[in-house]
Amino acid sequence: MQLVAVLGLARDCQKGKTPVSRTLVTGSAGRLGRSVVSALAAAGHEVIGVDNMPGTPADAADSLPADLTDLGEAYEVIARFRPDAVVHLAAIATPFSRSDQVIFQTNTRLAFNVCDASVALGVGKVVVASSPTVIGYGSPGGWTPSYLPLDEDHPSQPWNAYSLSKHVAEETMRSFARTAATKLAAVRPCFVIAPEEWEGAPTQSGHTVTERLDRPEIAGVSLFNYIDARDAADLFITLLDRLPDLPNGETFFAGAADALAREPLAELLPQVMPSTAGLAAGLTGTAPAFSSAKAERMLGWQAKRSWRTELA
Repeated sequence: MQLVAVLGLARDCQKGKTPVSRTLVTGSAGRLGRSVVSALAAAGHEVIGVDNMPGTPADAADSLPADLTDLGEAYEVIARFRPDAVVHLAAIATPFSRSDQVIFQTNTRLAFNVCDASVALGVGKVVVASSPTVIGYGSPGGWTPSYLPLDEDHPSQPWNAYSLSKHVAEETMRSFARTAATKLAAVRPCFVIAPEEWEGAPTQSGHTVTERLDRPEIAGVSLFNYIDARDAADLFITLLDRLPDLPNGETFFAGAADALAREPLAELLPQVMPSTAGLAAGLTGTAPAFSSAKAERMLGWQAKRSWRTELA
């Protein structure tokens, strides 16, 4: 497959400044990708956006439509731009939005191709987006957490094509990390809320944020987890900065410091997931079901935004 022409202008957006690094972002037009591109550009990175859909922010130095499920095209993109770092966000991002076969093949091929091309062509740092769904919540056969709050050590129990594809993406990243000079890591962003969604635009589930708050059965399926896209972008930047000093192949949860719920999860979780009754008792106040303590401990990162401050 021939690579389509570059759309962006030359990197005159740097206006003579030496960039912190050249960072390539796949999925740059997505709800998370847009915030990551803008945050990287604001931090001084020369950002190359890659997405087969329009919408990459204008503060990217270049943008390119490309089919990264094609291994040759993935190699051509990396070889063309020779980035110092790659943030891999491209994926079918919503469970059950396509057939199981398409979701699994697309997401796993994307993860393998981007990692393979990046490692082979000498990219220094690669961060892959995973998902909290690898934990296994929402399984129609029933699911009970081993403990709460959930952290990166909790066993993974993927049960659908989407969560399985993200589990495979993490294992793909780790397999390259075992032998590569490239430093790699994965991030599990919680339910991403883009800035416009605080103003009433539909979230990825099709509901507004207010609807998710007013109807606990909606947000309860994902254990009331969420994160502002800008906070997630801050974590990706922080991780890129710290990656050379970390053990290779680490995984981090990225969630808000509170739950997307009006009542304590000690009360709400047992209502939507009765098996959590005893475990949820410790989630008092606004405490979330997912812990980002590892990111705070190893990276010094904390989410700054809450639905309490951002919701219009």
